Amino acid sequence: MARPKATVKKDYLSVIIPIYRQERTIKRDLRCISKVLSQIRFDYEIIAVVDGIKEDASFKRAKELNVPKLTIIGYPTNRGKGYAVRFGMARAKGDYIAFIDAGMDIDPNGISMIMEHMQWYEADIIVGSKRHPASKVDYPLSRKIMSRIYHFLTRILFNVKVRDTQTGLKVFRRQVIERILPRMLMKDFAFDIEMLSIARRLGFSRIYEAPIKLDRERFQFSSTIKWDTALKVLWNTAAVFYRLKILHYYDDSNKRKWKRA
Repeated sequence: MARPKATVKKDYLSVIIPIYRQERTIKRDLRCISKVLSQIRFDYEIIAVVDGIKEDASFKRAKELNVPKLTIIGYPTNRGKGYAVRFGMARAKGDYIAFIDAGMDIDPNGISMIMEHMQWYEADIIVGSKRHPASKVDYPLSRKIMSRIYHFLTRILFNVKVRDTQTGLKVFRRQVIERILPRMLMKDFAFDIEMLSIARRLGFSRIYEAPIKLDRERFQFSSTIKWDTALKVLWNTAAVFYRLKILHYYDDSNKRKWKRA
């Protein structure tokens, strides 16, 4: 996968939107995100990545939009959210590179908030967090319990000091993406913790949380996680740990292996 292109403008923000089977709402979602970004103080681009053009009509409908600074890209078959995010990041031009889920589960106004946090803290990474004290969230107890268990697990395994690694809103400095992107392997589950753990391994320790707004009634939040999905997340998390701590796959000494991957 190609590295991100050279920076073209100071404080330029690239926002990656992974899309999978969103044909019913994709136009609304992209218009909403575009409207929010048009009001922030940063110049920006939007890169919408359709994770499987042949899966539904999402790509076709997104292409019908006439939205400024929006690029629609994709590939034929579904390869996973993590792959879609990486595919978009590899083509981003920004000094800051963010991603946000399509579907409006998360209020896109949070993009402005995480960018302000990025500059306030001179951070390497800002993570949107459901557990930030200022977050406004409404999601089921079962999801809260699973989230806390997963946080406890990842804190022990990776020592990433944030309370929520899985929320689909994050922003990275370009220098971080340029270092971690060639090393990544995860295509779907656990790609978030892979990004954060590699960044920390490479010395990018300024990782902080920012509040989000999430309302399951307004944003149609899914209340359940299938057990097979939960098991895949755990399996992939274990795989990240194995590569990080046992194989040292992500270290510079294994550069030849990254290129083959």
